[in-house]
Amino acid sequence: MNQYKDVNKRKADHIQICLHDDVKGRGVTTGFEQFSFIHQALPEVDFTEINVVTFFLKKKVATPFLISSMTGGTEKAMTINRNLAIAAEEKGWSFGVGSGRAAVEDPERAYTFRVRKYAPSIPIIANVGAVQLNYGFGVDECKKIVDLVEADALVLHLNSLQELIQPEGNTNFRGLFQKIEDLCKSFSLPIGVKEVGWGINSQLAKALVDVGISFIDVAGAGGTNWSQVEKLRSTDPLKVAVADAISGLGIPTAECILDIKQNGGTGTLIASGGLNNGVEAAKAIALGADLAGFGRSILAEAVTSEKALMDRFTQTEYELKAAMFSIGAASLNELKNTSSIKRVGSSF
Repeated sequence: MNQYKDVNKRKADHIQICLHDDVKGRGVTTGFEQFSFIHQALPEVDFTEINVVTFFLKKKVATPFLISSMTGGTEKAMTINRNLAIAAEEKGWSFGVGSGRAAVEDPERAYTFRVRKYAPSIPIIANVGAVQLNYGFGVDECKKIVDLVEADALVLHLNSLQELIQPEGNTNFRGLFQKIEDLCKSFSLPIGVKEVGWGINSQLAKALVDVGISFIDVAGAGGTNWSQVEKLRSTDPLKVAVADAISGLGIPTAECILDIKQNGGTGTLIASGGLNNGVEAAKAIALGADLAGFGRSILAEAVTSEKALMDRFTQTEYELKAAMFSIGAASLNELKNTSSIKRVGSSF
């Protein structure tokens, strides 16, 4: 099997595993269960006037929701991306596509990333692994991915522990910070950085923002654990054992948001990693996030149809507004500045 077929098989494996297997970390949660809203019995808000419109990448969007980067490179991935794009355009979600590496290395797979025709107005983010900057990718390759997707920005994903367990993994992460800084200086579009399920701390977030990174997606622990996904693909007993040992590592999503909000710079902050509904998104925004990202929790609907996704998106927005209604927040700005959220067990 050549390297391009290897990549395509890996993408197909990822979809099937994430759809059908339990790939959460063990002994780690998102941390959102540690926070609760202080209910306001008299909210002094008309529910029908609650406004969740926001701006991202200089575009006005109807919701603060982001489809986290998931897939591309296979026929099934094309169907998923098409459904996601159609639903996102209809419901006003921003859209991060999966890693474009496959399209650069195998141009025959480029069509699986061409989603702009389905989503002409929303923010779309192209994506590639940061580690690929150590394996032949540079400004030209990143620009190819952005141009292919017709994206508004590029996100570099950090996935060291996934690469460690992945049978085909690239594990040389040395010198990447400088290469990220150099890319920021020579790239015309905004660049963001995201984790894939282990979280980003404030020290790194601030350093990245200081060298030109426009947005940080924490992608914290508590949702999909990619060491567990790769464990199910591995035939190496050592990697399987190590995957089990590290399954509880990572910073919970809620703690990432709190840490970065307090100490991590001024870039746009995205909360993803294990979010399942609009109430958790409301908590994330109340703790300091600007946007809330959803990935595997919407994958089943993405496989089914754009109609299933639209129904799920409608429900998620309604859940967000319900949480806002419960604390008397009529806008995202009021939600971000609320004092009506507390740690469970603390006094009112």
